Amino acid sequence: MPTEHVLDSTIFYREVGTGVPIVFLHGNPTSSYLWRNIMPAVGDPGRLLAPDLIGMGDSGKPDIEYTFADHARYLDAWFDALGLDSVVLIGHDWGGALAFDWAARHPGRVRGVAFTETIVKPMTWQEFPEGGRELFQALKTVGVGEAMILHDNLFIEQVLPGSIDSGLSEKDLDAYRKPYPTRESRQPILQWARAMPLGGEPAEVVARIERYDEWLAQSADVPKLLLTFDPGAMLTPELIDWCLTNMANLEIEKCGAGGHHTPEDQPDAIAAAISAWLDRHNLRSADVG
Repeated sequence: MPTEHVLDSTIFYREVGTGVPIVFLHGNPTSSYLWRNIMPAVGDPGRLLAPDLIGMGDSGKPDIEYTFADHARYLDAWFDALGLDSVVLIGHDWGGALAFDWAARHPGRVRGVAFTETIVKPMTWQEFPEGGRELFQALKTVGVGEAMILHDNLFIEQVLPGSIDSGLSEKDLDAYRKPYPTRESRQPILQWARAMPLGGEPAEVVARIERYDEWLAQSADVPKLLLTFDPGAMLTPELIDWCLTNMANLEIEKCGAGGHHTPEDQPDAIAAAISAWLDRHNLRSADVG
């Protein structure tokens, strides 16, 4: 599988097929491995690509802070290095947020966005799912978050397998565990957790999300697909209603039972929903755009 030199580092990515670029973006603490069962099932035509975010998976681990802006900068450079235009974006977790952010900043280069269990708006602590409040309050506390993630590797060892309703095999957990053998290697996981836009902080992430929310509300020419699950985790019924009210040209597809890491729970249902949506809107055709 290919690796692209990007800025001062490298981005590893999976690629299959030819045609319109369809880019799958993962979140925290996963990698392109998340899409391993979905990309083949989405099928042809389409140039299906899934990068590992910088510092994650098999991508390089430069000495940076791993802020949202850092991830967006390396991702921008990867899109440009591969010459990707007229793109369909598929995102989970922070991958959905990065997809929205990229689309809002490159409105002439995106033709569709599908997403699941992602960050759709800045939230108050009360809006955030109750089951995650105590965890994220701890993660955002200096010293406590470092112990939980850098030392104990909590996101890989407990949060990830605990948020997949169907369970995760030891082989698959090992694939997610492999990039993070040391405290230093786990820095991106901690920084992503602390980037969750809660109670107005961090302000720079809230500002980015507010900007992409403007694009989501105004881009009636770009089809959008929200994949929902029962019970899900991050996207509560209230937030799903918010999406319906505030996102232009949005369709919602129910994909069955699932927790937060929905591509692990329901890969076939996700692939089928994405494939049907692509065909319904003629998004695989090079003539669209």
